[in-house]
Amino acid sequence: MSGPEVRQAFLSFFEGRGHTRLPSSSLVPEDPTVLLTIAGMLQFKPVFLGQAPRKVARATTSQKCVRTNDIDNVGATARHHTFFEMLGNFSFGDYFKQEAIMWAWELSTVVYGLPPESVWAIMWAWELSTVVYGLPPERVWVSVYEEDEEALALWRDVVGVDPSRIRKMGAADNFWASGPTGPCGPCSELYYDFHPERGSGPDVSLEDDSRFIEFYNLVFMELNRDAAGQLTPLAAKNIDTGMGLERMAQILQGVPNNYETDLIFPIVAKAAQLAGMDYAAAPPAAQTALKVIGDHVRAVVYLLSDGVLPSNVGRGYVLRRLLRRVIMKGRLLGIQGEFTPAVAQVAIALSGDCDPAVAGNAGRIIAEMAREEALFSATLSKGQKQLDDMLARALAAGSSSSSNGSSSSSSSSGPVLAGADAFLLYDSFGFPLELTRELAEAAGVALDEPGFEVAMAAQRARSSASREAVDLTADGGLSQLAAALPAGTSFEGYGASDLLLAGCRVVGLLQDGSPVQEVAGQGVAVDVVLDRTPFYAESGGQVADSGYLRGSSSRSSSEASSSRSSSSSDLLLEVSDVQKGAGGRLFVHSGVLQQGSLRVGQELTAEVDTSLRRRIRAHHTATHLLQSALKQVLGPDTCQQGSLVEAGRLRFDFNLSRPMTPEEIASVEALVNGWVADASPTTTAVMGLKEARAAGAVAMFGEKYEDTVRVVEVPGVSMELCGGTHVSNTAEIGCFKVVGESGVASGVRRIEAVAGQAAVEYLQLLDGVVRTLAGSLRVKLEDVPGRVAALQDELKAASKQLADVKAQVAVAKAGALASQAVPGPGGVGRVLVEELPGLDGKALQEAAVSLLAQLGRTAIEAAGKASFVAALGLQVVKGGLQAGKLVGAVAKVCGGGGGGKPGLAQAGGKDASQLPQALQLAKETIMGASF
Repeated sequence: MSGPEVRQAFLSFFEGRGHTRLPSSSLVPEDPTVLLTIAGMLQFKPVFLGQAPRKVARATTSQKCVRTNDIDNVGATARHHTFFEMLGNFSFGDYFKQEAIMWAWELSTVVYGLPPESVWAIMWAWELSTVVYGLPPERVWVSVYEEDEEALALWRDVVGVDPSRIRKMGAADNFWASGPTGPCGPCSELYYDFHPERGSGPDVSLEDDSRFIEFYNLVFMELNRDAAGQLTPLAAKNIDTGMGLERMAQILQGVPNNYETDLIFPIVAKAAQLAGMDYAAAPPAAQTALKVIGDHVRAVVYLLSDGVLPSNVGRGYVLRRLLRRVIMKGRLLGIQGEFTPAVAQVAIALSGDCDPAVAGNAGRIIAEMAREEALFSATLSKGQKQLDDMLARALAAGSSSSSNGSSSSSSSSGPVLAGADAFLLYDSFGFPLELTRELAEAAGVALDEPGFEVAMAAQRARSSASREAVDLTADGGLSQLAAALPAGTSFEGYGASDLLLAGCRVVGLLQDGSPVQEVAGQGVAVDVVLDRTPFYAESGGQVADSGYLRGSSSRSSSEASSSRSSSSSDLLLEVSDVQKGAGGRLFVHSGVLQQGSLRVGQELTAEVDTSLRRRIRAHHTATHLLQSALKQVLGPDTCQQGSLVEAGRLRFDFNLSRPMTPEEIASVEALVNGWVADASPTTTAVMGLKEARAAGAVAMFGEKYEDTVRVVEVPGVSMELCGGTHVSNTAEIGCFKVVGESGVASGVRRIEAVAGQAAVEYLQLLDGVVRTLAGSLRVKLEDVPGRVAALQDELKAASKQLADVKAQVAVAKAGALASQAVPGPGGVGRVLVEELPGLDGKALQEAAVSLLAQLGRTAIEAAGKASFVAALGLQVVKGGLQAGKLVGAVAKVCGGGGGGKPGLAQAGGKDASQLPQALQLAKETIMGASF
């Protein structure tokens, strides 16, 4: 059975059992607690937490995932990957253990045709205090935890699994918990036995990777752990399962590892072809390298398709690291020149059934990989130079250590490359440890591998924030409020006339994250959750609204709701931020109480700052127009990589590997301002996601969309999926001006611009600056650039004339000093060490060169302020004295440094008060030399 057939069989099987097939979510998760999508259940986290209502009772997916916590095992084992597909079936308070277990068995033994005698069911138990590692009774391979008799009975009595093939392990191994608190529960896992002929004695271990492979995990989410560690049953029990597509493909295709399945091997074979080798005949180390390429290229292709770009932080760093490992493995295999695009083409061709969008992004993916490979090739050259220097220092230190009999901290008696240096090569230049070891050994240098591991462990600790587990820890206060307000906060503030809204009921108050019933006191900070609000909560790149909540501290709720006059209110809370909580269902208004008191159940009037909202709306619609203009000017592959919409400006990040030209920026501005002048109406419509995409709506980068979406359109210009606030007509934008274009990451450019009132303010600022300049220069406004250019030319000419005069003065001063030169050591040449005050470095050089010509075989040290110049005759240099080393040592006395050629060098110092001591050192060094 092919990999695509395995995927299709799984999804169809559960569709036939009432599950809704849902698409894979992006590798860029909405969840801020994880860097990348690492599990099939991640998109359902708000449902499992009770923060979002279920849309379907049962679901099945094939989820793209990327994990890098086991990156060192990739290629070395049969089953570890960075990119993989997780097939899953999920129940949200619907079916539970019996159906999950029976369907898992039916799928494995009937649909996939696995012989029942080759499938082992493992019963993972949970306990509160004692960890049990499966101590089976004599002749019985079953040790069921007493609290989970239900699952044991289902596997043994309902499914009919031979008890000798059922195991139980303790909580430390397989009790599933997302964090210290929150949903949790026991698991059951299915293993495939590749070698049943080895028997079923008591010495058989399911951890024997040469015999068993785990392919299906069933999580029974039935408990909740509170902050005190107490476990209580969940009101709605859930099922979360995961089957590794690559693992099942390995089993059904009868190949020795996941890499040799039809999901990955075509990529491996292409890399082997480029390396000029046959995979089957390649040595084990080469096979491992080829498998790493096959795995990592898949991860890189899908990450690039989902909008991730190489960088030195976050998920961009993960991508860059994976791609650089591919390049390095290719170089180790002997592949010369650019090769990643050719390998990526194979991965793209295999992507259709997993993610059809990859093929549409092929051009961008290939271009980015080629560009990154070129950059890294240059980096590797620098890294090679670094390694050469490190090895030279190690050899010198080793030689010195051997000659003076000193001992080394390393166990090696010869030269040693420090582990910290090896890690620097690994982390900054992508040098794998094996390459550093190989080159070091060739140079006769041992490698401090324990030191490398120490540095690596420190890096892993620093990277722990990227998380490799899904945190389902419930944020207590908001979760309680979400349960009390199932429908969530209703946003009612899209229209310009909706920014003053009465009758907003307080459903929750929080201080420091904990629910409270009432707050009072001027200056008290509080988070307020309302049942309805006109305040926009930060999302989609648009900042939150600000404004006020007004009401009465003394009157009843009904009296407060009947009054729409804010002036008569004695409760005032200034709202400075609004964020979404509980999976986006609640709008949390953060602010400071200015007067009065506030209590749960009270009704308020919410008042948005209309001036700020007007400016934000103009910038948001201008952002949509900007994206359309960029696509026209730079090409249709241009896509958003991030954005910020606020009152004072807009910021738009997009994919481009070079700076925009001034002409391109001018064209973008002209397009946007033309659309503004057209006074086109902005329309909004709510429709199905598939319908919107079919109509050509553009999705905003990094956003997760519901089945029903809001589409914002400027007819004939722009159509985007967007939940933000916009002008009703493009004429409201007024004008648009780009204020900056820059690079923010590898392959990502950023435009900053202003629109509406912010653009007027910016232009007024520029006008004031230009008018001031024109007044100072006494020219017309339009003549300012020409006058400034003329002044720059005049300044350049005057500076050159001044330098020439200084040089002439320096030569004249130096001529007067020639008679003060003294015989050099051993009567060889003449030595002059003097201070020439008032001269810069260039003038000092002129003076030194002039004196050298007059005095012949001479050593000269000249100082002016804290600048030093050393000029040595040819015979002096041949005698072993070098100007660079001399001037560098002298400058250190004044807190500086420098260097240059053996015959002429220059240096500078910070502390001119030390000039006498520095010059004395110069005399002693020169006179003590032996020519």
